[in-house]
Amino acid sequence: MTQPATPARQEGPLLDGGGPGSGKSASGGGDGSPWSARLFRADVRTLSLIGVLVGLALIGGLTKPDAFLATSNVQLILTQASVIGVVTVGMTFVITSGGIDLSVGAIVALASVWATTVATQEYGFAGILFTAVIVGLGCGLVNGVLIAYGGMVPFIATLAMLASARGLALQITEGKTQMVTIPSVLDLGERDAYLLGIPPLVLVFAAVTVIGWLVLNRTTFGRRTVAVGGNAEAARLAGIDVRRQRLYLYLLSGLCCGIAAFLLIVLAGSGQNTNGNLYELDAIAAAIIGGTLLSGGRGTVTGSVLGVLIFITIQNIFALNNLESATQQIAKGAIIVAAVLVQRRTSHTP
Repeated sequence: MTQPATPARQEGPLLDGGGPGSGKSASGGGDGSPWSARLFRADVRTLSLIGVLVGLALIGGLTKPDAFLATSNVQLILTQASVIGVVTVGMTFVITSGGIDLSVGAIVALASVWATTVATQEYGFAGILFTAVIVGLGCGLVNGVLIAYGGMVPFIATLAMLASARGLALQITEGKTQMVTIPSVLDLGERDAYLLGIPPLVLVFAAVTVIGWLVLNRTTFGRRTVAVGGNAEAARLAGIDVRRQRLYLYLLSGLCCGIAAFLLIVLAGSGQNTNGNLYELDAIAAAIIGGTLLSGGRGTVTGSVLGVLIFITIQNIFALNNLESATQQIAKGAIIVAAVLVQRRTSHTP
């Protein structure tokens, strides 16, 4: 009775644009096959994003050469990209599976304020890190249970978590900023902690990115994620526990939010209920820009990271040139629309 392994083979052509993934498609891997065509498009997509990033760097270098090309500014761009970048890696997995998580920004806020209470700080560095991660995992667990086993639509479940987490964060802080007093935490944001000129936050971001890429492209978990997003019913017939997989994915998203919350605590030196504002939109936008299909079935950690860097670089250029934030938001919206239109064209190309 349990032989339907064929549907799972559909996942092969849909893996990360950064590499061929962890399995071959049922159609084979020869020249002219659908696998080869999709891999070629993935490479073009990645190279296009790199080209956009290089173009932005040229614009920044031409408009504000001294400020933009300064080492301190490059470090600033990478540091700012680290927090939202970690969130985006988790979001990429969720979207690849055909889900969505609107609560990531609120979870970051809740984790950051819970981890910076006076009671938590009594346990030092380990207490802050542990609390941030556990709160993120707890929120992810609630989302996962409601969606996978409660049958709730991801949009509604995570929207409810967004409201609840924001409200709880406000209740904990009473609208006040909670300052961090642990030197070992604050020291991570100082230049003395840089390793070969690289901020520790960037190193954490790089590690999360590499692990995320490996998990999505080189593990059974990644293949199952793509299979669930491509066709959940086919994945179920192939023997994949779809509900458990979705639970794990929202746990992963919560874990990334917890890590991001700790990075934000280091960066800001405090916890606030306003932390992570609109992170959900930025993470979704970066993933879509990078080539992850909003409908699921294809995800690329490489592209998502490049999408984050593109958005942060745009913000940096706008700030250096004293342009209004409204113009920046308009530009971001235009980029998202353009990316979705390109996706529609490429996704219907055989």
